[in-house]
Amino acid sequence: MPSPGTNLVNLERVSKAYGVRPLLTEVSLGIGAGERVGIVGRNGDGKTTLLELMTGLEEPDSGRVSRSRGLQVGYLHQADQLEDSHTVREAVLAGRSDHEWAADPRTREVVEVLLAGVALDRAVLGLSGGERRRCSLAALLLGEHDLVVLDEPTNHLDVEAVAWLADHLVRRTSALVVVTHDRWFLDAVCQWTWEVHDGVVDVYEGGYAAFVLAKAERLRQAAASEVRRQNLVRKELAWLRRGPPARTSKPKFRIDAANQLIEDVPPPRDRLELQRFATQRLGKDVVDVEDVDLIRGTPGEGGRQLLAHATWRLGPGDRVGIVGVNGAGKTSVLSLLSGELAPSAGRVRLGRTVALQHLTQQLDDLDPEGRVLATVESIRRVTRTTDGEVTASAMLERFGFTGDRLTARVGDLSGGERRRFQLLRLLLTEPNVLLLDEPTNDLDIETLNVLEDFLDGWPGTLVVVSHDRYFLERVTDSVWALLGDGQISMLPRGVDEYLERRSEQLRAGDERAAWASEGRARDAAEGRGGASGSGPGEPVAGPGLRHVPKAKPGSAEERAARKTIARIDKRLERIAEQEATLTARALEHAQDYERLAELSEELQTLAAEKDELELEWLEAAELLE
Repeated sequence: MPSPGTNLVNLERVSKAYGVRPLLTEVSLGIGAGERVGIVGRNGDGKTTLLELMTGLEEPDSGRVSRSRGLQVGYLHQADQLEDSHTVREAVLAGRSDHEWAADPRTREVVEVLLAGVALDRAVLGLSGGERRRCSLAALLLGEHDLVVLDEPTNHLDVEAVAWLADHLVRRTSALVVVTHDRWFLDAVCQWTWEVHDGVVDVYEGGYAAFVLAKAERLRQAAASEVRRQNLVRKELAWLRRGPPARTSKPKFRIDAANQLIEDVPPPRDRLELQRFATQRLGKDVVDVEDVDLIRGTPGEGGRQLLAHATWRLGPGDRVGIVGVNGAGKTSVLSLLSGELAPSAGRVRLGRTVALQHLTQQLDDLDPEGRVLATVESIRRVTRTTDGEVTASAMLERFGFTGDRLTARVGDLSGGERRRFQLLRLLLTEPNVLLLDEPTNDLDIETLNVLEDFLDGWPGTLVVVSHDRYFLERVTDSVWALLGDGQISMLPRGVDEYLERRSEQLRAGDERAAWASEGRARDAAEGRGGASGSGPGEPVAGPGLRHVPKAKPGSAEERAARKTIARIDKRLERIAEQEATLTARALEHAQDYERLAELSEELQTLAAEKDELELEWLEAAELLE
């Protein structure tokens, strides 16, 4: 691992163009050992190109890219590089057996979090897009790298997994460069922010909050009048000011200048005024979920009960976020509210004045032959907003469709452009209830700002499912969770409370598994009786086994199993150090065959001890499952 301060990658006056469009023009940058950099910018402005130049996958048109000798780079591409013919074990663990990866706490953590619910012997060919993404990320994190380069790593991860990934990357000693539109993730992980735009890269110290504040300060200083400040960044500043103090503590420019910048900024939206307007349009009744059971699949044949006697009421102007692990039923709940999915019991009742629209994660509802402007005008030429009437072309421009993109075929749009177009088309129908399922997918930060600005003045009832924590907290007023208990639970402290409750659930689950397994352990011990030839911890099956009641919380057996695992982990770490020392000595005495034979014997002894410890560790771990 390079020492702190060592330059790993340097770009010197680098330029790169595709066709006639320049993406980077004489850019000079550098990455030092241990630095963590986030890259932001509009889709198509050159973020991924910058990563490929840094890693050597692309060569610059001019300028020079230099890398330190022997640099180990790990690169997570947007598209996975997995072989369909491999199993998950081969693709992620390089064929390592269970006792090999499970004995290392670092490896075990990555596998347990990212591959939860994915069998190691499954073929890669049958994995979903989200499972393939998590496998690619796990394979990268299991390697040893001086520089980790990640292109949209949070795609397909839920809020809980994103929080884990942020903590994991902060604990790593390797340098990091990440392209992401997840602003919470940028704040949690990055020490520097690079903004790619118009062929140049601007460097800001700190994460996303520091980037917004510093960029606003630059604009303020450069502006000839206060008019230059009347843009979307004002609402971003208002949001940052309302958030935790840490958000405004990162910038290194003068704190009093930052405070002066945001002290006269109004709140992002007037909640009372919006609720009053929403009540006028919607009436008192919006959506009532009454004593509902919701089951996906066939009961008894793999079907899962997502809701059990759940009651939930949405009123006019409510702005609600829903969180939960992947598979908890968030998308199913939106389908339940929209009427696309019928409850197994109970009922869902919509108010008489409700005009509901549902943004799904699918893009196949768009006509690929339609033209952008013509399709929008066929829905509505003029739409009403809180700022007055806005034409279809003005709304398209607001969402980033200008010039030749106005007449482009929908089928020729990029994934991000199609997502923007799908969202805009939905908003133009003037709904008063919006259900948004992962609306931030494929959207860059600038487009997210536009969407948030629009929703600030939108007076209807909003329900959002999103893994983008920043967006969720930014546009909603309350957060509800699916915690696996069949209910939709309100979380007064939002996502932080959700993560705390999930952590408590996992700990409680471990304890319950341990209590249940202690009975099996005692059965094995008593069934072993005085039998000879049985090693420690080996259960002996036979007629002497009998049922033992479940152990009580905090029992001696549970504590003993946990102590065993802790003891083995420490001993395995020492064995790994001893093996490294002996291997180095063997290389030094490569010509001394007698000494080499002694060292080889010591290594074999350590290997045998390691195998016994790993088996003992697995036996103890089974008791705690």
